Amino acid sequence: MLTALEQYDPEIYELLRQEAARQSGCIRLIPSENYVSKAVMQASGSCLTNKYAEGYPGKRYYEGQQVTDLIETVAQQRAKKLFKADHANVQPYSGSVANLAAYLALAKPSDTIMGLALPHGGHLTHGWKVSITGKIFNSVQYEVNPDTGRFDYDQIRKLAKKHKPKIIISGCTAYPRQIDFRIFGDIAKEVGACHVSDIAHIAGLVVAGFHPSPVPYADIVSTTTHKTLRGPRGGMLLCKAEYASKVDKSVFPGLQGGPHMHTLTAIAVAMAEADTPEFIAYAKQIVKNAKALAEKLLEYGFNLVSGGTDNHLILIDLRNKNIAGKKFAKALDRARIVTNYNTVPNDPAPPFNPSGLRIGTPAMTTRGMKEEQAQQIAALMNRVAENIDNEAAIEQVAKDVLLLCSQFPVPDHFIIQNNDARPALETQQNSK
Repeated sequence: MLTALEQYDPEIYELLRQEAARQSGCIRLIPSENYVSKAVMQASGSCLTNKYAEGYPGKRYYEGQQVTDLIETVAQQRAKKLFKADHANVQPYSGSVANLAAYLALAKPSDTIMGLALPHGGHLTHGWKVSITGKIFNSVQYEVNPDTGRFDYDQIRKLAKKHKPKIIISGCTAYPRQIDFRIFGDIAKEVGACHVSDIAHIAGLVVAGFHPSPVPYADIVSTTTHKTLRGPRGGMLLCKAEYASKVDKSVFPGLQGGPHMHTLTAIAVAMAEADTPEFIAYAKQIVKNAKALAEKLLEYGFNLVSGGTDNHLILIDLRNKNIAGKKFAKALDRARIVTNYNTVPNDPAPPFNPSGLRIGTPAMTTRGMKEEQAQQIAALMNRVAENIDNEAAIEQVAKDVLLLCSQFPVPDHFIIQNNDARPALETQQNSK
């Protein structure tokens, strides 16, 4: 029997089938990507797609909210329990919207905010000049230590004392080490600033206990709900009780209209999944895999920013290999290893053709790969680097990657109309 999509729109159906095959037949090392569970996928594609729910539980602007109010309340309660937070807002459409809402809850346009510079591992929404956050606020940017690739908290403190920002932002998008949120909180108090922490990348590691939590030390915590947290694409804000009203008003009506209830429902499911022993084991394996991958890359002579990793992410400085980041990323993609080229601290190259490569282990870990496979992946990456202009060699790596992927199949719900049924995600994890 044909599916409804296949019957109505065979063109899109075929493209989805191709994407499912691509995700199945490659090693996805982009640190912000993952695979959601069958339950999260089903919630994302549920009848909640049909429902508008502008407002908050008990205070909606449309009728017919008997069920949506219950769903959003469940999502809020699960998030608060998971992160040990006073208040949770699960409505932001994305992490970028969540960040902007956090700033608007605590500051006014033209106020000074201080975040990590984009070339040093920060996110666009941490006040970088091309982002709206760098246009409507007076943005001051701190950097990592050029010798260690790590935060220099003394320098951050000096910068904060000099500029007296209204908000200090901790968090990053390409920083491979643990962050001392307590120090950030102390610095903020010393200069009379509010502390906003963006844990979009490490939220899954935080709730599982493999990275310190900023919740006790930050006024507002922002996160996405995917990446290591392994939920749908969305955003979330956690805060102290005293900021709850400001946060809610910043999200709605400040920045957006009705929440995407299908996504919000899937967030609730993901919060339940993250509150399990299986999730803790998965998060632990993410870190173990990243360390194994980093150690093997070092053996092959790759230069890693900060010398390694404490989390899910590795940032490679390719200048000693004389390979541009973009060229390496595209060669790896042809070899079925998916990464993203990335700037490195003090990068002399332009952002669209930088000197670095950013990789991470969440998706490969979800597929059940462990340290042995992480070491194999490092060897495959090294083969591509050594044969960067040899298409025959790259094609052979692609075949080897496909063989490795076949041993760790993607959960069955990613394979559209595939009669060769695969065990569900939960079964895969329990069996490895």
